[in-house]
Amino acid sequence: MNTTPGRWCHGLFACCVALVACVAHAEPTEVTVRVLSRDAKFVGSSMGGVQVTLTDVLSGAQLASGVTRGSTGDTRRIMHTDGGRRAVLANEGAAGWTVTLDLAQPTLIEVAAFGPLGQMQAAQRVTARQWVVPGRHLSAGNGWLLELPGFAVDVLAPPAHVKLEGAITEVEVRANVTLMCGCPVEPDGLWDANAYEVAALVSHEGEPLGRYPLHYAGSTSQFAVSVPTTEPGLYEVVVYAHDPANGNTGLDRTTFFVP
Repeated sequence: MNTTPGRWCHGLFACCVALVACVAHAEPTEVTVRVLSRDAKFVGSSMGGVQVTLTDVLSGAQLASGVTRGSTGDTRRIMHTDGGRRAVLANEGAAGWTVTLDLAQPTLIEVAAFGPLGQMQAAQRVTARQWVVPGRHLSAGNGWLLELPGFAVDVLAPPAHVKLEGAITEVEVRANVTLMCGCPVEPDGLWDANAYEVAALVSHEGEPLGRYPLHYAGSTSQFAVSVPTTEPGLYEVVVYAHDPANGNTGLDRTTFFVP
């Protein structure tokens, strides 16, 4: 076998040229990702944003990661009734995350979005895949648009693991309910409290006690109900919000002890 220095150097030079050529052909490719709360607006800074990760499907390599920032967008533009399938929902300042990738070849990319980061008990993960061609940006219009299902349900009372004192016959369960973008819920509002089912599933020492509807408590996104506590022991509560029009659902949990 010939291992002369000249031939070895020639081979190394050829490899370097090939590598440089590959890098030289990489083209900047802009990708903008936006996350839309189901039946609502963009998930942005007010809800802590959404963690976005781009991955090369074939190699498994992570290409980029970041968090959506910006406003929830223009309500009239987003909550349209006759905009048609080509309607652009995003306006300037609408929450999103933009990255420029250096792509040398068409790449099948998977985007994963997890959030809202400001309401981790409500966070969901959604994914999608799409081919991206070098130099052909994916940022016009809505960009790469994902839909995030759920409600952000946050049980405010009673706090988890609290031990109640005295003769307790009932406990108020109170929760804050918004869309995943933080959009408010109120009677006859754009997101109508009357159209949603908000209820508490209550168990005592592992045995179901029943379902107790929460009613609008007089302040935006606030719902409450008094739950009977006739027996001592551990109570577990699951508060959920459900939209029967589209199946959108979210929940939160709490526990409490009755002496």
